Amino acid sequence: MENGPKRVLISGASIAGPALAYWLARYGWQPVVVERAGAVRTAGQNIDVRGAGREVTRMMGIESAIAAADTGELGTCFVGADGRTRAQFPAGTADSDGWTAQLEILRGDLARLLVEHTREDAEYRFGDSIAGLRDDGDRVEVTFAGGGREDFDLVIAADGIRSSTRPLIVGDAAKITSKGLYTAYFTIPRETEDTDWWRWYSAPGGRAVNLRPDRHGTIRATLSFLSPPRGYEDLDDASQRDLLAHVFADAGWLAPRVVEELRRTRDFYFEHVGQVHSATWSRGRAALLGDAAYCASPISGMGTSLALTGAYVLAGELAAHVHHRDAFAGYERIMRPYVAKAQALPPGAPRLANPRTRAGIAAVHGALRLATTGPVRQMTGKLFTPPADAIELPDYAHLRV
Repeated sequence: MENGPKRVLISGASIAGPALAYWLARYGWQPVVVERAGAVRTAGQNIDVRGAGREVTRMMGIESAIAAADTGELGTCFVGADGRTRAQFPAGTADSDGWTAQLEILRGDLARLLVEHTREDAEYRFGDSIAGLRDDGDRVEVTFAGGGREDFDLVIAADGIRSSTRPLIVGDAAKITSKGLYTAYFTIPRETEDTDWWRWYSAPGGRAVNLRPDRHGTIRATLSFLSPPRGYEDLDDASQRDLLAHVFADAGWLAPRVVEELRRTRDFYFEHVGQVHSATWSRGRAALLGDAAYCASPISGMGTSLALTGAYVLAGELAAHVHHRDAFAGYERIMRPYVAKAQALPPGAPRLANPRTRAGIAAVHGALRLATTGPVRQMTGKLFTPPADAIELPDYAHLRV
C-alpha cells in the first residue's frame, strides 16, 4: 500500500469481519472492528466449514477448535407426517457432504471463537455502527452512529446481506434478488422425542419444518415457506410470529410444538431469502466482503466458505499490492469465479426441496430414497455438494510480518 496504510475499519463482527482482522494483522495492519450489537452475536443456526474455507481455518490455527465445538449432528433425515424416516444421509461420507458436512458449528459459536482468536490483534467496538463515509482520496472520514468521527486508510463492509454500510460504498450497484422463500430461525428446548439427526419435514403448500441438534442441549428450528416477496420481512417481530403461526397451523408432524415455542423464543430471526449481486465490490478506499458483497443465500451451503475465503484473499491482495485499487481489483478477479459457482444453486432450488403438493412430497421422498443407494448416491452427492473447493487459494505466506 502507498506508504503502507495501516489502519482499516471493518464493519461487522460475525464471520467475515473477524477473519479479515486476523489476516490483516498478520500483514502488519491495525484493524478496528465495529459491530452494531452490544456484544458478540451468540445466536444462529448450524453452519458448515467446507473446502477452501476449511483450509483457511487450518492456516489460522482454529480448525481443531471448530471441531471441538461441533454440533454432533449425525446426518440428515427426511421424515413424513408420522415422524418415520423416508430417507437419510449420514454425516462424514463424501456423498452426504451436501447435507451434513463433516465440520458443523453454530454460527454464534464460530463468531465467538473468531473474536476471541483476534482480540489481541484487533480493536473491537460493540454497540456502534457506521453512519457516514467521506472519501477524500487519501483517507476515509467515518461518522459513527454513536456520534464520533475518525479517519481510516480503508473501510470494509462485512455486515451481512442487509448491510447498512453497503449503500454508502457502492450506492445502488448492489441488488438483492429474491429466491422465493421466507425462513425463520430460532432455538427451542430439547425434548425426549428429539434426536441428534437433522430432521427435515415437508408439508403441503411449500412449507418445511427443520429441527437440528446443537451442543448446548437445545434444538435449532427453522420454519420455511415458498412465497414471492410480500414485505413480510418488514413487519414487526410480533406480526412475523403471528404470520408463521397462521402459515403452519395445519402443517402436521411437530409443527404445533415448534409454533408454541416460537411464541416464547428470544433469538427469533426472520428473513426473505435472497442473494446479493453487485456490479462492483469496491469504490475508492472502501470495499465489500462476505454476505454484504456476494451473499449466496443459506440454500447454497456456501456462506461460511465464501466469508472465510474472501477474507483471506482480500487481506492477501492488500498485502501484495502497493495501491489499494490494484488490491481490490485482484480480490474481485480471484473471488468472482468462486462466487459465481456458489450462487449457482442446485437445480430447482428452493422449489424442488419445498414441494407444494402431497404427490410432490412423495415424489421427492422417493427420489431421495433412490439417492441413498448404488451409483445414484455418488451422482447426487456430487450434485448437491456445494462447490467449496472450486478455488485455488493464493499463497501469501511470504508477506506476513
